[in-house]
Amino acid sequence: MVAVLSAVGSALAWFLVRYLIVVVMFYLLAYVSPLAGFAARILASWIALVSCAIYGVFASIALRLSGGNRWQSAQWATARAFKLTMSLLTGITFEVEDPHDYLGGTRPAVFVGNHQSALDVLMLGCMFPKYCSVTAKSSLRNYPFLGWFMRLSGTIFIDRANSKDARTAMRGAADAILSQRQSVYMFPEGTRSYAQEATMLPFKKGAFHLAVQAGVPVVPVVVANYSHLYSTGKLRFLPGKIPIKVLEPIPTTGLTTDDVTALTERVREAMLQELGPLTIQGRAQALATATKGSKSAPIAVPAPTTAASDKGTSSGVSL
Repeated sequence: MVAVLSAVGSALAWFLVRYLIVVVMFYLLAYVSPLAGFAARILASWIALVSCAIYGVFASIALRLSGGNRWQSAQWATARAFKLTMSLLTGITFEVEDPHDYLGGTRPAVFVGNHQSALDVLMLGCMFPKYCSVTAKSSLRNYPFLGWFMRLSGTIFIDRANSKDARTAMRGAADAILSQRQSVYMFPEGTRSYAQEATMLPFKKGAFHLAVQAGVPVVPVVVANYSHLYSTGKLRFLPGKIPIKVLEPIPTTGLTTDDVTALTERVREAMLQELGPLTIQGRAQALATATKGSKSAPIAVPAPTTAASDKGTSSGVSL
């Protein structure tokens, strides 16, 4: 048994060394090829994700064994570790504008944000509040390390193919919010939009049903469109800073199921109003940084538009 474990450990060590060598080679080639830079940051992101998921598993176990509600901080601790790792390996990060500390001072709450791509995992790493849980599709439950971490840290899994199970999960989330003062972060678009401009998909109502059922405020979180820095379709992954703005909490006290549609529309409209200006701000920062380092800026900064914000469909759970 010891020999087997030793062999496995040696194989993993050799794999990691070779993986890191490949990443470094791609980073060196990035000076002459933007495509190499894209490949380097994608590979580095996988290193960060897997290593932080492993860290999250052990952190969750340790926090659960320590007793009390300390396990509720497992996702926050892992998120911050991912933020640090990603910023060091890829040079990309998110800057949070929250002067009134709505993230830290509003508990419990249902936080909702726009969902653009897989890079939103890093976004959560930069702004994820304490005593908060994410929701995730149930297919992630059994993923090695990542799925284990999610289960240990209290992630709420939703079966996208089964609306009844999703509603059951929401009832469980409402119970957790009320009994443990545990907030929840959700993406009401239900899926990644892969938007190239300041747009959002139509919102699903699950997050807002949850907020009304629990009687807690909805806190909108707006992330600037970052397709000028990250776009898998265009093989683009550049270093830079992406702005996030946390909006004023919207109370749900006294609301009923009949008010959910209006609440959903109100939150979406508030987020859309901020998304355009925030995207202009983010792209202007990227352009200023590019022109400072080079006489010919490599980043195009088109003016964002919200004209197409209501186009497209979402494949998320309809609640």
